Amino acid sequence: MKAVWFERFGAARDVLIHGDLPDPAPGPGEVLVRLRASGANPSDVKLRAGARAGAVMGWPRIVPHSDGAGLVEAVGAGVDPVRIGQRVWIWNGGWQRQYGTAAELIALPSEQAVPLPEATGFDEGACLGIPAMTAWHAVFADGPVAGKTVLVTGGAGTVGRYACQMAELGGARVITTVSSAKKAGHSTADEWINYRETDVAEAVMELTHGAGVDRIVEVDFAAGQATALAVLKPGGVIATYASASDMQPRLDFYPLMFRNLTLRMILVYLLDPDTRRQGEAQLTDWLTTGALSHAVVPGGTLADCATAHEMVETGAKLGTVVLECGA
Repeated sequence: MKAVWFERFGAARDVLIHGDLPDPAPGPGEVLVRLRASGANPSDVKLRAGARAGAVMGWPRIVPHSDGAGLVEAVGAGVDPVRIGQRVWIWNGGWQRQYGTAAELIALPSEQAVPLPEATGFDEGACLGIPAMTAWHAVFADGPVAGKTVLVTGGAGTVGRYACQMAELGGARVITTVSSAKKAGHSTADEWINYRETDVAEAVMELTHGAGVDRIVEVDFAAGQATALAVLKPGGVIATYASASDMQPRLDFYPLMFRNLTLRMILVYLLDPDTRRQGEAQLTDWLTTGALSHAVVPGGTLADCATAHEMVETGAKLGTVVLECGA
């Protein structure tokens, strides 16, 4: 099969190799998926770059990317053959595994290949594992949002854009922060604040007539902590999935405690099975009815993987960069 891999950490053009690897075979409880699309996420790019503190190569060769979509081609022992030919999207394809989705084929546990509704393209399916599931968990981990007000910071980002849609689908009022009118349109949210030009806390309190918000889906905890303390109602929730501006932020413990606030850290790779099944079911419902829109950025073919990684690093395009893996 054609695949992309790296044998050391470094810049994309220096370390990514496009070539041939042996076809994998499904083991017991596994499916073999012929991939049609592979999503390149910031976490994939950081893994290849060795950007995490203490990063080590877990294997002498790593095929990157956790998200993808394709067709089940074969099944291992214990898996119902009815799955052969099924359209699927993949989660955790490259999480603590040597062989991810930047390839024509992947063998992985059957539960990690989720049925993909016919109405959803393979390129869109390659956006679900990390961005969409992170957004779903951030919005709903602390219960329904119907009748609540949710602030989504960074609504033009891959997670933020899904979070805006999902919170609205859940019956919430959604306010988002962006850096331009163009990004506001991309976010899909009707109410938005340009954080470069406006004091976000003041704007939120004005929009809510002093009531504040019930929950925040936070793209950068360190940058947003002060605003959260200013706008969250007592008993509110900060659901955060990153803190890029400061990876060791100072926690304002007592202000958080005396507002009875919940700080929820989200790492989508570690969702428990029951929670993940709930998320998969909700996504399936939304995908079947066409309720979600997806921001796919074409990244070329597997041979263009280095360019795709550079696109993710620069953030020049709004959306999830997706590679075609084959016909």
